Amino acid sequence: MRWRGGRRSGHVEDRRGMRVSRRATGGGLGVIVVVLVALYFGVDPSIILNQGALTGGGTAGSNLSPSPTPGEDQLADFVSVVLADTEDTWGELFQDMGRAYQEPTLVLFSGAVQSACGFAQAAVGPFYCPADKKVYIDLGFYRDLKERYRAPGDFAQAYVIAHEVGHHVQNLLGIAGQVRKAQRDAGKIDTNRLSVRMELQADCLAGVWANHADRARKILEQGDMEEALNAASSIGDDRMQRRAEGYVTPDSFTHGSSAQRVRWFRRGAEAGELSRCDTFDAQDL
Repeated sequence: MRWRGGRRSGHVEDRRGMRVSRRATGGGLGVIVVVLVALYFGVDPSIILNQGALTGGGTAGSNLSPSPTPGEDQLADFVSVVLADTEDTWGELFQDMGRAYQEPTLVLFSGAVQSACGFAQAAVGPFYCPADKKVYIDLGFYRDLKERYRAPGDFAQAYVIAHEVGHHVQNLLGIAGQVRKAQRDAGKIDTNRLSVRMELQADCLAGVWANHADRARKILEQGDMEEALNAASSIGDDRMQRRAEGYVTPDSFTHGSSAQRVRWFRRGAEAGELSRCDTFDAQDL
């Protein structure tokens, strides 16, 4: 991916190495809110709950996040360039729609982070918090993407950022609010199915970014699209479940299968049009 000469974003907040306070939520409504946010925006709430991201009362603790490793400085620079490129792309697309694009902030953290959606540890993976309109990422995730999920490459890393920014786009367009409304009275299976459609649309929106960014700024090199498609496939629910549990339970999917994630990213990348990313009316995902 051609990125080194790219513009750096002014919306990166570096919290790596900072002390993190785990604020007690007291259970009840606080737990419900964060679990709903997790469901709507693609984070498995059981991961957060099992890691103690939500405390059930008592004294809030604090942790000193690990200090950044020397190799992460260049990666942080890369992230800033990719974020700036999404700003340029979505700024133009929103302008075409007669709207103003509100640029999100991307928070770099190490180990754990406190967001407006609650306390989260790095194992949750990259996520978007609609409450503060920020994308959160521990750069250590990219090591896992390469080593654990066998999805190396800088464009695979860019795809992850573009996917989370896709959730921000959904939030700005009101799609997220519509999904929340539909999920209020839905059962667990239907809630999961709506989450899958939300995630696949974010994959498609990441593809739309790739299409426009390459046409405008020629960012793609040979093999880049294959890197992104491999990353999308590697973090599909079926492969993740099979790796963790040894079997697959489709009704519990929250992100979509590997094949679905590849299909919708490819669709956005080939078409470059938001109108082609309507996963909610699609009969076949």
